[in-house]
Amino acid sequence: MNSLQQFLSWLTSWAWLRIILVCSLILGIIGAGAVVVVLWITTRDLPTFDSFQDYQPSLVSRVYADNGEIIGQFFIERRLYTSIDQIPKTLTQAVIAVEDTRFLEHPGLDIVGIARAAWTNLKRGGRVQGASTITQQLARALFLSPERTYTRKIKELLLAIKMEWVLSKDQILEMYLNQIYFGHGAYGIAAATLTYFDKSVTELSLPEAAFLAGLPKAPNTYSPYRNPDRAKARKELVLGRMIEAGFISAREAQLAKSETLNYRRQSIERIASYFIEDIRQHLVKRYGESLVYKGGLQIYTTLNIAMQKLAEESLQQGLRQVDKRQGWRGPLGHIAVTKDFVPPDEYPELQNPRASLVHGLYRGLVTHVTKKSVNVLVGNTFKGTISFDDMKWAQRRLKNVKDVGSAVIRKEATSRHILKIGDIIEVLPKKGNLESGVFVLEQTPLVEGSLLALDPRTGAVQAMAGGYDFARSQFNRAVTARRQPGSAFKPLIYATALQQGLTPATLILDAPVVYKDEELDRVWKPENYEKRFYGTISLREALRHSRNAATVRLLEQIGVPEVVHAASQLGIRSPLSQDLSLALGSSSVTLQELTSAYGVFSNQGMWLRPYQITLVRNLKGEILEQHLFEPRQAMTQENAYLTTNMLMDVIQSGTGRLAKKIGRPLAGKTGTTNGFNDAWFVGYAPNLATGVWVGFDSVRTLGKRESGARAALPIWTEFMGRSLRDVPVMTFTIPEGIQFAQVDTTTGNLPTKTSRHISTEVFRKGTEPKKAPPQQANPMDFFEFDRMNSGSSSQLSSL
Repeated sequence: MNSLQQFLSWLTSWAWLRIILVCSLILGIIGAGAVVVVLWITTRDLPTFDSFQDYQPSLVSRVYADNGEIIGQFFIERRLYTSIDQIPKTLTQAVIAVEDTRFLEHPGLDIVGIARAAWTNLKRGGRVQGASTITQQLARALFLSPERTYTRKIKELLLAIKMEWVLSKDQILEMYLNQIYFGHGAYGIAAATLTYFDKSVTELSLPEAAFLAGLPKAPNTYSPYRNPDRAKARKELVLGRMIEAGFISAREAQLAKSETLNYRRQSIERIASYFIEDIRQHLVKRYGESLVYKGGLQIYTTLNIAMQKLAEESLQQGLRQVDKRQGWRGPLGHIAVTKDFVPPDEYPELQNPRASLVHGLYRGLVTHVTKKSVNVLVGNTFKGTISFDDMKWAQRRLKNVKDVGSAVIRKEATSRHILKIGDIIEVLPKKGNLESGVFVLEQTPLVEGSLLALDPRTGAVQAMAGGYDFARSQFNRAVTARRQPGSAFKPLIYATALQQGLTPATLILDAPVVYKDEELDRVWKPENYEKRFYGTISLREALRHSRNAATVRLLEQIGVPEVVHAASQLGIRSPLSQDLSLALGSSSVTLQELTSAYGVFSNQGMWLRPYQITLVRNLKGEILEQHLFEPRQAMTQENAYLTTNMLMDVIQSGTGRLAKKIGRPLAGKTGTTNGFNDAWFVGYAPNLATGVWVGFDSVRTLGKRESGARAALPIWTEFMGRSLRDVPVMTFTIPEGIQFAQVDTTTGNLPTKTSRHISTEVFRKGTEPKKAPPQQANPMDFFEFDRMNSGSSSQLSSL
C-alpha cells in the first residue's frame, strides 16, 4: 500500500511532467526537423514566383492565305491562347462547378473539399472522388510529371499555395483554360471549341460550355466522336453541378439538356503542302524550332487558295494523261471474289472509302465484267461502273499480250481483255463524287512535275505545286529541283540580242553548222526538231518556231558572257555553262527562277524577287518579318515589250498554239530537252506568270514525242484558262519608245515594189528600217536545201 501511494505521488509530481515535456520537445524537434527536411527536399526545384508571372504556353503558329483564311498550322500542342475576358461566363462557371466548387474561396488547398472527398471515398469503399483544386491541376499540368508519388503530391500542394499568393483567381482560371487538354489534339479552350464545334469561344452556348467543361477529367472517355452516350451523360452531370452551385436554374439546365449538340470538327482543308513546307523550312532556319512550333506566330502569305486548288488539279490531271500515253501497267493486285466476299486485312484500302483514297485516286475491286463495261466496288461501300470508253486507253498494254493481235487491239478489244473479276484497280468518279456510280479507270503516274504561278507585278507567289502528291514525295520540284530548260531558255538569249540593238526583224541564218571541241575531241552539230533547216529567217521566226541552229548562231554572234550577265539580271542564280550549248538550254535552272525571269518581260523590264511571306507577327503582335519591295530595272521597257511581242507569236502561230484557245493576250515558250527528258512551258499574262515542268526525278525519257507542247503546255493551258476566266482581260502595256513599221520579211528592211512578203513589225524607236537598201541576193539562194537538209545529225536538239 505504501508502494502504491509512493507511485501515485510520483506520478503527480513535477518530475513526471518534466519527463513528458522533455520527450514531447524531443519528438517535436524530430518531427519538425523531418518536416523541414521533407519540405527542403521537395521544394529545391520548385519554380520561382517570377516563373508564374512569365508563364508562356506552347501555342500554335498559324499560316494564312492572301485572303486571311488559315491554310496551315505549326505546333507541338495545338493551342490558341484566349484571355479570360473573351471566355463566356457560363463556361468558367461550368468549369468551377464540375472541377472545384470552392475555387473562389480556398487559398489553393481546399481542406473542406479534401474532407468531403475522404468521407465519400470511405463510404463507397474506394477512390471515387478527388480533391485536387483547379490551382493544383494547373500546377501539375505546368510544372510536374503525371507520376503518382507522395513527393509529387507535396510539390503540387506547395505550388498551388505559391500560385495563389502571386496570381489572381482570374489569372489562374485563364491559365488553366488555356493549358488543359481537351482531347483530339486540342490544348486550351479555343482549340477545343474549334475541334468540337468549329466556332469561336465567344459563340459558345450553355450546353456547349457544359460539354467542354466536362472533358478535361477524361477527354478520350467523354469524346462525342468515340462515346457519344458518355459525352451526353457527362454534359448533363455538369449542368446538374451548375444548379447545385447556384450558377443556373433548373429550367435553364433542362433546356440545355434537351438541346442536341451539333459536333463538327474544324475543317482546315489540306492544300498547298509544298508551299507551307517551304515556308516552314524558312521560318525554322531563321527563328528556330521553338518559336515556330510553340510561339504562336501569325504568318501571312501570298497564296491564293483558288489558284492553288487549280494548280494541284491541273498538274495531277496532266501528269496522269502523260502517264496514260505510256500504257497501262496493269491492276495493283488480284484477289479471289466469292459470293460472301469480305475484304482481307492485307487490303485495308478496300474496307472503307476514306482508306481507299490513295495519292488522289480511289482503289476499287472489280466485281463483274462484260464486253462493254465492268462493275467496281470502292471502299466496300460505293458501287459503280466503268464503260469501255473510259478504260480503252489501257489497250496499249495489250500489245504485250502474245495471243492478241494488233487487229484485235484496234477493232475487237473489249473490257474482258483489260480487266478480270478480282482485279484491284485505281479509279476516279467521272462526275465528281462516288455516289454518282460512274467511274473512269486511272493509274497513279510515275512521272513527276511542278507548277509555279506568281504575280509579275509584285513577285508574289500565288500557287505552288511541287510534285504530283506531297504524301508520296516531299521534294519540292518548283523551287529546289534544277533541270535543263531546253528551248524555254531561248527568250533570255533573244532578249539579250535586243539589248544589243538587234530587232525582231533582224535576219539570222538557220543552216547546218559544225563545232569542234579540240580538248574533248568532240564534234557538235546542232539540228532543229523537224530535222531540217530553213535558211535566212528573222529573229521573230526563229523564236516562234524554236529554230535551234539559228539560235546557236545568234548566241555566237552576241556572246555567251553577255547572255549569262543578262540572265543574272533577270534573277537566274543557278550556274550557267559558258559555251554555245547554252543556246539550247543545257544549263539547269529552277522553275521559280525561269518563271520569275519571264515575269520581267511582262512587267516592263522590272524584276522583283519572288516571295511567299508578306508578314510575320509574334504573340505580342510585333512584326518579326515583313516583305519589302525592291524592284530593279533588269532591262529596258522597250526591249521587254519586244520580247513579249515575239513570245505572243509563239502562242498565236508557233509551238504554243494550244494556249491560243484561252482567248486573251498571252506570251510564252515551250521547252524540250534532248531525248524528251524534260518538258517545259513558261508563259504569262500581264497579271500572272506561270511555269510548268514535267519529267522524272531520275533523268530519263518521258516517251516519244513528249515535248513541252504535248506534256507541259496542256497543264499550263488548263491552269491559266481557269485562273483567268473571271478576271478582266488585260493587255500588255506598249511603252512610248515603241514604233510599228512595215517590213519585207525576207530582207528585214522596208518593203519595195517587188516585195512579196510584207508584215507589220515592232521596233524600238530608232531601230526601225529607214529606207530600202539596194536589191541584194539572198545568200541562202545559193544553198541547195534538199541536199543541206538530208543526212544531218546532232548531239543536242531542243524545242
